[in-house]
Amino acid sequence: MERKHIAAAALAALAFPAAHAVDITAGDWTVSVGGNVNAFYTYSDCKNNAGTVNGAALGDAAFACGGKRKSTTIGNGLLPSYLSVGAKSKQGDYDVSAVIGIGVATATGSAIAQNSEVDVRQGYLTFGNKDIGTFKFGRDYGTFGFLPIINDMTLLGVGSATRATQQGRVSLGHIGAGYTYVGTYGQMVYSTPNMGGAGFDIGVFNPVDSANLSKDTPQLQVRGTFGGEGFKAWIAGKTQKFADPNGFTMSAVEVGGSANLGAFGLVANYQTGKGIGVLTDGDSGNVKGKNAFVQGTFQASDRIKLGVGYGRSRSDNGAAGVVRTNENTTGGVYYGLTKSLTLVGEIGQTKSKAFGGASAKQNSLAFGGIFFF
Repeated sequence: MERKHIAAAALAALAFPAAHAVDITAGDWTVSVGGNVNAFYTYSDCKNNAGTVNGAALGDAAFACGGKRKSTTIGNGLLPSYLSVGAKSKQGDYDVSAVIGIGVATATGSAIAQNSEVDVRQGYLTFGNKDIGTFKFGRDYGTFGFLPIINDMTLLGVGSATRATQQGRVSLGHIGAGYTYVGTYGQMVYSTPNMGGAGFDIGVFNPVDSANLSKDTPQLQVRGTFGGEGFKAWIAGKTQKFADPNGFTMSAVEVGGSANLGAFGLVANYQTGKGIGVLTDGDSGNVKGKNAFVQGTFQASDRIKLGVGYGRSRSDNGAAGVVRTNENTTGGVYYGLTKSLTLVGEIGQTKSKAFGGASAKQNSLAFGGIFFF
């Protein structure tokens, strides 16, 4: 029972229309309203050895603890607090729908400044039916990297507790230490109908344009999935041309799967590619990266879920002092106090190593809760 609640909560967290708590029907229309509010007390202890690790070094004191030895943040976990509104209808032969989702951050570095920044992750329309499949136009999460993050237990918690991102936004889960961020893009995606448990998604995405380095061509993403009783497997890929001084093409692949055997759950995912980045597309230039993530969970009772997750991200080359590897290990307890409120306790360790030998480590403790409505 609680496993189903956690799964539904994870889907609600990423604002799927079917997961909303309140549906209002009028004529042919159903309007859905839902979202989440979450907050976590996060304490971190950081230690650097033999110098600073530069770049997106998640365990470095500058990134993880605001440049201090110890740090406290009371803010969001991996998810922002989120409000989502959706509308759907059957019109002629087509199912049509639209979703708008807006997130807000809990923690800021000021007691008087306005907390007015919003995180608009979704604003899209869909149309299709069970025979022809579904077309999606608008802003939404990507397909590459979506399934590892949706299956990560720290989606309901904190994971890698990085002050640099929690202040004004969210923690990182295993982003940058196990997988790259799924990303939110302007996109046009076609999803096939269910074909005996198999399905495919293929789409064109607004190109990532960091520092005006993208070519004038869209990013392409594809994904295939296959599922059965208690398991799901997937393979995905993405590519985009970048126009840095030397020019390169990001090309990445992903394979993974999840399985439930009674009270036990297992997730594994592997990503590799040129230009895949540490946190997101192309953020390290023309460097090959490798990301691995594994997780085991145990449903101890209807209300209590226990889990351990480990992720590692590695770049194949870089300048001395720049991050070579990030690793995160998180152990968590997830307690369903009610069907809408989950209380969370996590302990974690994030380590970073640089090309040239410098290393850094952050130990963290987080507790709090997430409420879905």
